[in-house]
Order: sequence, then structure tokens, then C-alpha cells
Amino acid sequence: MSFPAPTTTGETGEDRDLMRRAQAGDEAAFGALMHRWERPVKALLARLVFNTRDADELAQETFVRVWQHRAKFRPEAEFRPWLFSIAVNLARNRLRWWRSRPEVSLAEWDGGSARGEDGSVAAERNERAQAVQAAIARLPAEQREALVMFAYEQMSQADIATAVGATTKAVENRIARARVHLRSALAGWL
Repeated sequence: MSFPAPTTTGETGEDRDLMRRAQAGDEAAFGALMHRWERPVKALLARLVFNTRDADELAQETFVRVWQHRAKFRPEAEFRPWLFSIAVNLARNRLRWWRSRPEVSLAEWDGGSARGEDGSVAAERNERAQAVQAAIARLPAEQREALVMFAYEQMSQADIATAVGATTKAVENRIARARVHLRSALAGWL
């Protein structure tokens, strides 16, 4: 479930322009932002909360918050880190909620099965994917957030730092520690 980041060189200016228009109350501009960012936000959230139903819910809530707090967006800021910071904070809140209700399982999330492969290849691919998902789920939240945004969303460490409210060096350290943990947890697959 990998989605390419919609933002390439030149599109960040378009995102800022759409956000400025949304700040002025232009619902069509906001709709364009939602259309552009819905899949990447859902993908990020699914990797953080390991539950596609909750990821869909949290993505909707993310865009509600973007609309409600659009006046707080600084025109000189990058849109993607601002948007992802809202999504990450909602994911953190959901994970805290889960921890207080142990009957909810993080293992609910199912990445789907591979199609068009023979059974043994698909089974091995699914088993490997489940091992990676389980290893990522066991990472401390700060490491998981940084790793997901870096590896899956291809965000720069500076943008991740903005999104999670940390320094670039802290993000660098979180990614490095996450990789060490994953290497150890997935040693049998390497």
C-alpha cells in the first residue's frame, strides 16, 4: 500500500496557493487540496495506526481540522509538513486511546494479499509483510512516526521535524534507532 507523494518541485507553490484561497473561504480550493492529499494522508495514517478503518476516519478528521484551523497556516510554510503534523497528532491521540482500552488490537490491519502470484510466493510475501508490519508496530511511537514519514512518504528529515515538532537531529536519531530495532526484529528475513 505505497502511494507516491503528490508534491514534486513546483507543486508546493500550488498547494500554498490553494491553501491561501481556502483561508479566504474558497471551498473549491479546499476540495482540490483534499483530492490531492487524501490518499497520502490515509497511507500515512494506516502505517501509523495499523487499521485502515481508523485511518479513513482519521483522514476525514485531519481535513476537518485543516479547514477549522486554516487561518493558522503560514503562507511561507510548506503545506505537506503542516498537514502531516495534524494527521500525526490525531494518530497519536488514537493510539493513546487504544492503550487505555486493551481489547482493541493493533493487529486488525490487513495489508491485503498479492494478486497474480502463485500461492507460495504470495504467502511468503504476505508473511514478510506481516513481519514488517508487526516489527514497525512494536517500535516506540516517535520512531515509528519518523520512519514511516521518511521511508514511505519520502519526506525530508527537516519536514518530518516540522510535522512532529522535533529537531532535525532528533528525527535523524529516531530513524537510526528505528532501523536498528527493525534490523534486529527482522534478522530472519534479511
